Amino acid sequence: MSSPNALLISGVYGAGKSSVLAEIAGILEGQGAAFAAIDLDWLGWFYVPDGVETEETMGLRNLRAVVANYAEAGVVRYVLAKAIGDEAQLNGLRAALAMPLTVVRLVVPRAEIVRRLASDPTSGRRDDLRVAEAWLASDRGVGLEDFTIENAGDIRSVAVEILRRVS
Repeated sequence: MSSPNALLISGVYGAGKSSVLAEIAGILEGQGAAFAAIDLDWLGWFYVPDGVETEETMGLRNLRAVVANYAEAGVVRYVLAKAIGDEAQLNGLRAALAMPLTVVRLVVPRAEIVRRLASDPTSGRRDDLRVAEAWLASDRGVGLEDFTIENAGDIRSVAVEILRRVS
């Protein structure tokens, strides 16, 4: 049995992290690989009035439990998606996983990010667009990756290239 390892798909909001995650999951499933695909934003999305726990810390707590459950079931490959903005976030994720982590940052032209996020009428996506533009302007999250991939074309090709580079 191979050692557990993880792949994080990162990038600004609108870069296509969740879409690439789903495509990679489909490829791995087709190969019969033991894997788990986890959109990390969902693990920490909660609200408690006057709560002291942050979405970030709750997400990491939940990730530890989820990884333990998947490991018990036989999963050795974890594919994750999340926008990571700084070294502290990345270190927290590495500590929660306790396994080797490869980080790929999706790179998408600003105009495409705007097109993707502005077309969604929800207030959450408008907020994501504001955050994405601030991250792009400040290069937040840049330099935390092991490699980058442009995600402005065929999503299947992007997923295949990522898997080729981490295999």
